[in-house]
Amino acid sequence: MSQKKLFQNFDFLLLLIILLLTGFGLFGIMQATRSPMEGTDGVVADAMGSFNFQQVKLQILWFATGLVLMAVAASIDYHIIRDLSLYAYLAVVGLLVVVMFFGTKGGGAQSWIALGSFRMQPSEFSKVALILMLARIMAKREEEGVNNLKTFAMLFVTLAIPFVLTAKQPDMGTAMVLAVIFMGMIFVGGIKYKYLLIVLGLGMAAIPVAWFTFLDDYQKNRILVYMNPGMDPLGDGYHVLQSIISIGSGQMTGQIGREGLLAGNLLSQLDFLPAKDTDFVYSVTTEALGFAGGIAVIVLFYLLLMRTMRAARRSRDTLGSYICVGVASMILFHVFENIGMAMGIMPITGIPLPFMSYGGSSMWTNMISFGLVLNVGMRRQKINF
Repeated sequence: MSQKKLFQNFDFLLLLIILLLTGFGLFGIMQATRSPMEGTDGVVADAMGSFNFQQVKLQILWFATGLVLMAVAASIDYHIIRDLSLYAYLAVVGLLVVVMFFGTKGGGAQSWIALGSFRMQPSEFSKVALILMLARIMAKREEEGVNNLKTFAMLFVTLAIPFVLTAKQPDMGTAMVLAVIFMGMIFVGGIKYKYLLIVLGLGMAAIPVAWFTFLDDYQKNRILVYMNPGMDPLGDGYHVLQSIISIGSGQMTGQIGREGLLAGNLLSQLDFLPAKDTDFVYSVTTEALGFAGGIAVIVLFYLLLMRTMRAARRSRDTLGSYICVGVASMILFHVFENIGMAMGIMPITGIPLPFMSYGGSSMWTNMISFGLVLNVGMRRQKINF
């Protein structure tokens, strides 16, 4: 296959979906960071002055640099990336150790490395490193299969190291993402159901240990409030209740335009909704654009997952399939958890919504991940030079 064929195999629809999701995210961040308006005089001038584009500009910067990272991840043959995956994995583990001793806190967890005004979250990059390492081991030991005790032990240890380091920050949301990636990939790898049930059983048995050992009081309260938000409506239940109110106030077509295109305030702009540009950006977007906008976002994520699984099915080898399945598992859990917590059907974990929540580490992780998916799709036939 020629280099021209690589371009022909490029999934432009997948890139378009990512652009649209990022556009929705920029709109949500812009609405979330807008200052409340007072009165109706000079509404256009006042409205334009109410927007704070600082975070929007930074998000565009993260996306633009993410496109470069995506291009790099897509241009290098994923078999070469596989050979380098061990070094990437060890580097990420090293950064997680640095975070444990020298990290800065944010959102209740010591998850960040601060370099001046720039902050990096290594646990985000651990997702990509884990996907590549698991895919490498599973493809290399394809004949033994994931049901082989040695193979499974290697896979489990590969998961356990970043999982424990991330859970100790404590960042149980990201730790759960790592576990879901692991479960999704070994499931597709053909693990026997009895072994899968054993893993699930061990996970259930570990819940009391995690409750009394790893979880802080605020995390326990989040779980209790998830089961009954009304038990603390002005405390830990406040986030969930305000998010549900914001989504409901959008009705069918949204709040935007009801009092004029640039007039009126959203509940998020009045600071009723916390973490409105990160954890609850879906609530802001749905309040502004209504049920129609909220469904459009969900449909785009569905199409994104379908294109990713299409690349997995059409991959020329199991390595490529495993990489795509790992990315799909990661995105599926992010979307289900983030939108679910915005609706009050999942506990609040602080997991960002891919391409929409504000943040550079999350954006770069997602762009690199889908650069790998594009990579697999472009090389679904053997290349002849």
